[in-house]
Amino acid sequence: MLSRRQVLALFSLPIVGRAATPAQSAGPFYPPPSMRSVDTDADLVRVEGQVQEAGGELMYLYGTVRNAAGTVMPGAQVEIWQCDVNGRYVHTGDRHNAPRDLGFQGFGISVANAQGEYAFRTIKPVSYPGRTPHIHVKVVHQQRELISQLYLADDPNNAYDGLFLNVPVQAREDVLMHLRPTSGGWHANVNLCL
Repeated sequence: MLSRRQVLALFSLPIVGRAATPAQSAGPFYPPPSMRSVDTDADLVRVEGQVQEAGGELMYLYGTVRNAAGTVMPGAQVEIWQCDVNGRYVHTGDRHNAPRDLGFQGFGISVANAQGEYAFRTIKPVSYPGRTPHIHVKVVHQQRELISQLYLADDPNNAYDGLFLNVPVQAREDVLMHLRPTSGGWHANVNLCL
């Protein structure tokens, strides 16, 4: 019979043999540094210097960054970018005919802590013509890089989105955000594998 310590040790073993999060396009609206707000923290809902916070439904996106061996990756830089509640990106090439939400940062960076954890405060993604709701994500750690997109689980628009459908069926779970409602907003735990 195993001791309590041995049982606990079994639960703390790293996840091994995990496939990398499926890579996807950065899309046309990845904002280069010249287009980003001076404020690039992990809180996309509040822009430094703006009085009003972003419109839309509040969402917390968080998870752990690991490598394929299951080892956590402290110091990994996680970037996200997405459109605002009106379907507009913080990018000069976005010609969508809607006003930009100046209270939405549109791009943010979170550096994984010692446990490999990242976290963002953002908005629940919305659809815009031609795309299902999604959040772009880029992970950089030392010489490794991953670019992907995260999608709302069970969104009916996924069935018509070419980029979502490009993800192999057996790997789609790795790019889905299962939202949990709370009194403070939606929560999505998405682990990323580099």
